[in-house]
Amino acid sequence: MTAMGGSLWLEWKIALRFLLDNYLQTLLILVGITVGCAVIVFITALVTGLQSNVIARTLGTQAHIRMLPPDEVNRVLPAPLGLLALDLENPRPQRLRSISNWQDVRDVLDRQPDILAVSPVVSGPAMGRRGVARASVALLGIDPVRYLRVVPVADDLIAGRFEIGAGHAVVGKELADDLGLDLGDKLRLDAGEGREAIVDITGIFELGVRELDARHVYLDLKQAQTLLDLPGAVTVIDTKVADIFAAEDIAVRLARLTGLKAESWMATNGELLNALRSQTMTTQMIRIFVGLSVAFGIASVLAVSVVQRTREIGILRAMGSPRGQILRVFLLQGGLLGLLGSGVGGALAWLLVQAFNRFGARLFEILVEPTLIPGAMAVATLTGVLAAAVPARRAARYDPAVAIRYV
Repeated sequence: MTAMGGSLWLEWKIALRFLLDNYLQTLLILVGITVGCAVIVFITALVTGLQSNVIARTLGTQAHIRMLPPDEVNRVLPAPLGLLALDLENPRPQRLRSISNWQDVRDVLDRQPDILAVSPVVSGPAMGRRGVARASVALLGIDPVRYLRVVPVADDLIAGRFEIGAGHAVVGKELADDLGLDLGDKLRLDAGEGREAIVDITGIFELGVRELDARHVYLDLKQAQTLLDLPGAVTVIDTKVADIFAAEDIAVRLARLTGLKAESWMATNGELLNALRSQTMTTQMIRIFVGLSVAFGIASVLAVSVVQRTREIGILRAMGSPRGQILRVFLLQGGLLGLLGSGVGGALAWLLVQAFNRFGARLFEILVEPTLIPGAMAVATLTGVLAAAVPARRAARYDPAVAIRYV
């Protein structure tokens, strides 16, 4: 054990001596590794923060999966025997319909292990009026306890409180501006065919999505059912899942399980999903190419070092140093270069992130995951060892007599 420890300590001393003897060369490659690691860490943290911000903004305003009644389709009767029927079929208009046995469906969804929250909703169009001002609105009748677990609208209130019972309503900022509404004001809702109601405004929210802020009116579930002439019914069941990127697979399974139409956020936000995938692919390509440049830099420096140290390697071999020891000396050099360069690069990237958060546009905040910098250092160290493998094998194969005569 002592001999092994002494041998390892000797290899460390030799590796450090070789690196320090040509300090300018070592410094240049360390700068290259530092810059490469800083780029990888900063770009990874930046893209991860951007994606998290986009996903939070998008999914903070909608359910992960929406369960809807199946689309109504035309039924074409077969032509009598011997006759040819020519049909011009148009898509059937979709009327406002309830989900059959929605309470049973809700209970089934509540028992699914990959679903975090379930909220029945009744929604439909209406006209909002205040004085001479009018606006087309979308009524949403909800159970607030369940709904806020799926879409946390209460977190986006800019005035008042999220209270929707007993003739109260919560509206978006754009709608409030269009109709001149403030807290405590009256809003008349007209759903057609004489179904009207007057509600008090108890809260105003701003989700940051103009279409939602200009149209959504949150009501108590029973009041919305009465206005929309759907007593005791719901038109959609919103759900929130544990793994947002598994939403499409879960939606397919839920559609088979319930017989309803299941729409995931991934299906309704296809362009966003493609953008996220493109960003991830771009980040991976940057990491790969920067990593390759670092690896080739380490390999080239150590290859030159082998040539420069040929005489010293021959002397060590003549003094009894085994090939394995020479091999480990150069592998240690590669590992040290990767470790030191990535450590400084990780610290530099962390400072860049703090500068971005403090002095940048502040559109979103970058959070550096605890494992990002240690992970980058581990990968860089391993890359350094692997990059040193070829020069190290070349050094270990030197014949002592030939190496000593090398000039």
